[in-house]
Amino acid sequence: MRKLIVISGIPIDDLNVEETLDRLEEFVEIGRATGKNHQIATVNADFIVKAMADPELRFLLQESDLLMPDGMPLVWGSRLLGLPMEERVAGSDIVPMLAERAAQKGYSLYLLGAAPGIAQQAADILREKFPTLVIAGVNSPPYSSVLEMNAQVVQDIRQAKPDILLVAFGNPKQEKWIGMYRHQVNVPVMIGVGATLDFIAGYVSRAPQWMQKNGLEWLFRLAQEPRRLWRRYVLDLFSFGYFFVRQWWMMRSGKQPELILPKSSFMVVDQETAVIDLQGPITIQNHEDLYRTGQEALAEVSSLVINLESVTFLDSTAVGSLVALTKDARSKQGEVLLANVPENIKRTLDVLKLASFFVLVPSVEAAFATLREERGTGVGTTAVAPTLPSPAAKPAPEASPAQWTIVKVARRLDANTANSLIEQCEAHLRRNPFLIMDFAATVFLASAGLAALVQIQRLAEEQNGKVRLANCSEDVNRVIQMVRFDKVLSLYKDVAAATGQLESV
Repeated sequence: MRKLIVISGIPIDDLNVEETLDRLEEFVEIGRATGKNHQIATVNADFIVKAMADPELRFLLQESDLLMPDGMPLVWGSRLLGLPMEERVAGSDIVPMLAERAAQKGYSLYLLGAAPGIAQQAADILREKFPTLVIAGVNSPPYSSVLEMNAQVVQDIRQAKPDILLVAFGNPKQEKWIGMYRHQVNVPVMIGVGATLDFIAGYVSRAPQWMQKNGLEWLFRLAQEPRRLWRRYVLDLFSFGYFFVRQWWMMRSGKQPELILPKSSFMVVDQETAVIDLQGPITIQNHEDLYRTGQEALAEVSSLVINLESVTFLDSTAVGSLVALTKDARSKQGEVLLANVPENIKRTLDVLKLASFFVLVPSVEAAFATLREERGTGVGTTAVAPTLPSPAAKPAPEASPAQWTIVKVARRLDANTANSLIEQCEAHLRRNPFLIMDFAATVFLASAGLAALVQIQRLAEEQNGKVRLANCSEDVNRVIQMVRFDKVLSLYKDVAAATGQLESV
């Protein structure tokens, strides 16, 4: 069973070091057998602070397959919430141990990133320490953004076919790179390792053991690089503290209601969907029952409707169980919908930045209507305005409202859906070069989605057409603005504004 503790919106796996290594080994075996890939992150307070301001990073972490608590503030925070984690699991400790296990099991490693020469030096040290270790490849590409990185990097990894890919670009670049290219490189286990290769190569020194055990490693690193790190640590202290205190206040133990065992049976309604009714508080004492029931249901169906109408309280482990079930359903191309969510729980999900991660609906009936609509329309379906220009006609400088093709964008525009959207838009652009992308249903835009939008716009411009984006949420707008794509993409408040001659927003 996967136990997740949600801290400031990020679900952290509660595993000790040995359990983490076992989980990584399991992922390698699954990947070898099925082709499935797994994204792993080592999370500290700095990750969480960045995720609060970066919707793409937040979604990538929320949907990762394993998140290690690489920072004592997370362990301390879990204790204050009354949900103590087993221990800190540092990436700089795990990687050498993982290399040892890989040498024993015959798994191969590929080291990507770090400064020139560092990755190769780290590989040499690991090989010297573990002589049977297979290093499938080493690459330290020149600095570039995720969207501009040389495609040959991906091709080299594909040809090397490693079992484990260690990506040392630093956060958030390494997480975004894995999220964008994970399906192209198709490696069973991909881990963002930050400065771990620098530690292995001896380029950066680690703190003494007593400082590590007492959560003072940050102080040691600050003493080494004060000019570079002091701003980051000050920001982390105040920002992480602010978000955590808000969560603690919502979930403080003194306000938890008396424990009642939850009602957590499920009913299969059709071949694809089951309904789970819950009641009372769901906490660390009983969240396993919720997860077990959800797993039993997902063995028969691909989607769940979880009725929270009679639920009075969710702690961080209960929210973590809902996150885990949602990930399990999405791995089966299904979904988890939360119905009849009480206001106090909605506020909790808002504070944890998880309201858009879940699909919230007002009732069980509305959940089934939502599922029927999604199954009926599919991802990226389109609605075409009634009057289209002739394919042979040269497009006018400006299209009239009736000349726009309106494309509904998927709920998550990422590496899983980007190619499908490009193909659909390309087909429509052959008939009509004026396209409006309706983002009304989209809650997550990833780097792969940004690349798709640029490609679609380029295809339209080649035909003297235009692409406009409408109904972008705050999070989607934020992702676009962070890479300054708002300077090259035309953004409009809604479809009505996009089809008219109004100024972009």
